[in-house]
Amino acid sequence: MILLYGADTANIIKKEIESMRKSLNGYTPTLGIVRIGVSPADLSYEKGAVKKMESLSLNTKVFEFDESISSDEFLIEFKKINDDKNIDGILLFRPLPKHIDEKKVIDELDEKKDLDGISYKNIAKIFAGEKDGFAPCTTKAVMKIIESNNIELEGKNVVIVGRSMVIGKPVAMMALSKNATVTICHSKTENLKEICKKADVLIVAIGKAKMINEDYIGDNATVIDVGINFVDGKICGDVDLSNVTNASMATPVPKGVGAVTTSVLAEHLVIAAKNKLDCEIIS
Repeated sequence: MILLYGADTANIIKKEIESMRKSLNGYTPTLGIVRIGVSPADLSYEKGAVKKMESLSLNTKVFEFDESISSDEFLIEFKKINDDKNIDGILLFRPLPKHIDEKKVIDELDEKKDLDGISYKNIAKIFAGEKDGFAPCTTKAVMKIIESNNIELEGKNVVIVGRSMVIGKPVAMMALSKNATVTICHSKTENLKEICKKADVLIVAIGKAKMINEDYIGDNATVIDVGINFVDGKICGDVDLSNVTNASMATPVPKGVGAVTTSVLAEHLVIAAKNKLDCEIIS
């Protein structure tokens, strides 16, 4: 089984970013990271994102809020960040605490700064097959890994385990745009093992540590593990790779999709900055 390490794809994206930055004429984009609370998963991703931006000489500004902040107070603060002309793109960690009106926050978010594809306009563009919207970074990372490793989707059976708006649904639309035959599975799916075994490409984003083993995987299938779980303080995926021998290729966790996600975030930031500068020139 060939392990698809994210670093290989990330290096390709790095070269694309370096090429795009030439059109910025020395301007350095700034990412605004907005986080409420101290979730271990959020902090892990934030650390990786900040490190990635630093490695590409991009700026990062972290806006951290206590979980006790009220919905109205947070909305006021978020509007300030959203309207800040020095912030070119925003990464908002979700889900927000239950007492925060998430819909109002998302409604406020400028889709041009929405680097993680959570605004309704960007979501609509992904579902419509348009190319100028921002897809969720993790979804885009999955597609980048597939493309950079020359994995053909046209006419293939792609099975996605998980139906969230972060991965399941948008990655299904993007695979469909590549002429794949797509099946979305979830917690209520009957005969899950049998369906998964028919996949040429199995994308797993169920959020259950090491749930998927060899019983779910067909011979010579490609397995993309999007899961990020913490077991005994260690990161692991949704796929138990130690019990998988029949796949042809698979992404490890860590060092798989997650390593590409922050690169996509950086790419989206540079695109957002370029779009902003182009608009300023036209106006």
